[in-house]
Amino acid sequence: MAETFIYSDEAGCFTFNRNNNVSKYFIIATVVMPDWRGATVVLQELRHQLLRADEPVNDYFHATTDAQSVRDRVFAAMNDLDFTVQATICEKAKAQPHVTQSKARFYKTPWYYHCNIGLAPLMKTAEHVTLTAASIGTKKEKMTFTKGLEDVMKQSFPKTGFSVDFRPCQADPCMQLADYCAWAIQRKWERGDARSYNLISNRITREYDLWSHGTKLHY
Repeated sequence: MAETFIYSDEAGCFTFNRNNNVSKYFIIATVVMPDWRGATVVLQELRHQLLRADEPVNDYFHATTDAQSVRDRVFAAMNDLDFTVQATICEKAKAQPHVTQSKARFYKTPWYYHCNIGLAPLMKTAEHVTLTAASIGTKKEKMTFTKGLEDVMKQSFPKTGFSVDFRPCQADPCMQLADYCAWAIQRKWERGDARSYNLISNRITREYDLWSHGTKLHY
């Protein structure tokens, strides 16, 4: 069976105002790979190497909290892996009020375009797609997000079998890979810091500013 694996993470928050510590953008980043085993072995081996070198390793790789020396090693290890990256960028203030009326509605809207335009062209030969997304929200919200993603997948891949799974980042090395990619893209858009972004830019097959043509800011 031709199987494809997608791991996703989001950067940004579901808060819609201009207060301090509120993200300007909500970003969906996906990592597409033909197999998960290679990334798992490479990142697990890297962890053992860092431990032997007495580097400040956390419980799992997480770009926001990892030391820069650890980040450098993770990005270097990613060079040996087979994957591509897709990103959908949402400037939250441009979202129509009806889109931001609930977390579920806002979450599903960019995912629809991300799947239909960013991912569907890559899935033409896949017989089955497994999408593993970062676990967010309460148990009830998670159920709503899952239903939303399943609906989007049905529309985007009508002839392809699929599975949707939500997992915390620490549960899967491939999710940690997606976390690093989302973090690098967020740093570029939120802070204009492209240092880490440049390390993965050759893997990005699509980076789309969803509401780039919008001019009205709703807050």
